Amino acid sequence: MTRPTTSRRGLALGAIALAGALALTGCAGGGTSGALDGTQLLQIPREDTATFSRNFNPFSPNAAPMTQQAIYESLLVFNPNDGTTTPWLATEWTPAPDGTGLTFTLREGVQWSDGEPFTAADVAFTFELQKEVAGGYEYLETVTAEDDDTVTFTFTTPFAPALYELGRQVIVPKHIWESIDDAALETNETPVGTGPYTEIVSFESQAFSLGKNPSYWQPDKQKIEGIQMLAFAGNDPANLATTNGETDWADQFIPDIENAFVADDPDHRHFWFPATDGVINWQLNTTKPPFDDVQVRKALSMAIDRESITEVAMQGYTHPADCTGLSDGYDAWRNEAVAGGCDWTDRDVDGANAILDEAGYTRGADGTRTMPDGSPLAFDISVGATSSDWLSAANIIDQNLDDVGIDATVDAPDWSAVVAGYEDGSFDTGIVWSNMEATPYQFFRGVMSTETVKPVGEQATQNYHRFGVPEADALLAQFAGSTDEASQQQAIDELQVLFDELAPVVPLFPGPRWGAFNTTRFTGFPTEDDPYATLSTRGPTTVLVLTTLEPVVSE
Repeated sequence: MTRPTTSRRGLALGAIALAGALALTGCAGGGTSGALDGTQLLQIPREDTATFSRNFNPFSPNAAPMTQQAIYESLLVFNPNDGTTTPWLATEWTPAPDGTGLTFTLREGVQWSDGEPFTAADVAFTFELQKEVAGGYEYLETVTAEDDDTVTFTFTTPFAPALYELGRQVIVPKHIWESIDDAALETNETPVGTGPYTEIVSFESQAFSLGKNPSYWQPDKQKIEGIQMLAFAGNDPANLATTNGETDWADQFIPDIENAFVADDPDHRHFWFPATDGVINWQLNTTKPPFDDVQVRKALSMAIDRESITEVAMQGYTHPADCTGLSDGYDAWRNEAVAGGCDWTDRDVDGANAILDEAGYTRGADGTRTMPDGSPLAFDISVGATSSDWLSAANIIDQNLDDVGIDATVDAPDWSAVVAGYEDGSFDTGIVWSNMEATPYQFFRGVMSTETVKPVGEQATQNYHRFGVPEADALLAQFAGSTDEASQQQAIDELQVLFDELAPVVPLFPGPRWGAFNTTRFTGFPTEDDPYATLSTRGPTTVLVLTTLEPVVSE
């Protein structure tokens, strides 16, 4: 899951975790109430973690926050807000003429935090280790360190999306990790990285502090003294800390943020929620009738009031999706001819009823519809109980379906149970995030490629709705195999046409990228007017923010 659903939405209130975390904000130079002398630590809450474990293994799904943002770095940084790519550990890259490889030139003079030099051997070793520990990079044939500053990747087939996939991989030091027996289980309690803040100054279960990397390659950009991460058991306590001014930078969902956060100090408190994250979809399990019928999928979509969902459930932080399926982050790729002709993503109750009538889903005397075999047309809408915004969206969908005679039930256990149903294919319908990468390739691959379809009972990590067609495979192969921008755009244009025709999922709204900050103690955060990074504290652009912020110093 590239965007964890439990991490940004209202979990149960954890008063004990709140008290413990706030009590720790004064340690190791932290806190928001001390003197502004330039040594204050940047306070960041994590609402999805009641307690921290000292695990800084970048290959581990349980790694502590900031492992991949402040301690380890990647070859490049892609910013989805403005579409720019910033060279990082690499300064330049050259694709093979036929698209079957990439050569990166590494930045000179970079050192690991223990003073050892960073070289191409570290890059080659990292990718070998990543494939061993977690798999992936199926197209990658070899990774060769040509010399200390040059590394070449060769592919089994042309693969245009490789630049961003390879470029975002964080790199680890070979001289440390080559002696580790089981990298998957390593906790790496005292990490060695190239990032700006690598030193574990203090570590407690509900707060830990990171200090400056003494060997950082951009010492002039280490303007803040360090970072303190605070653990909270849910949105409510994290939001309370944020609205009380106890944190500097937060990226959890904050209801009514204008009144709850900004109004207390509009000169210093700000937020920015661009709708550039992945589209949030209502996914219908196409292995089950009636969801295997495209006309039924479109009728269900037409029954939905997306305006109410975005205004009520999402509090106006986003807007309805269209029938291209694309997020605002892909506006440059959007096929306006398709977007301008959407019908099944607009609410049309009469049209939805007509489609269902014609398809044989008749209404009984009580107004509820039945399947062609006479059984009730009824199903569950699965969503995690702690996701207050998505749960509200599911309830609106439930109410909307009453207008077309469908008896839906919102099923809201904890997220682990919901995701288990998605992964094994036992669910009926559910609200699900979509892939969001530098290009729409992975989005379309995740919603309608046969390569991502798993049989029911076999674990899926994407394409939970289990839909794929060969036409999508061919267009995805065209995109991946081309180095010509016009050919790539044509493939994405036609994928949007295919999405509109087949409605593999029901798009609801593009996900906002949450972000709020307080400039009382630090300045330099990205904004809509200066979108040099996202406001995510857990994304690839986080390092751009950490190397831009400046502490406020009292006169």
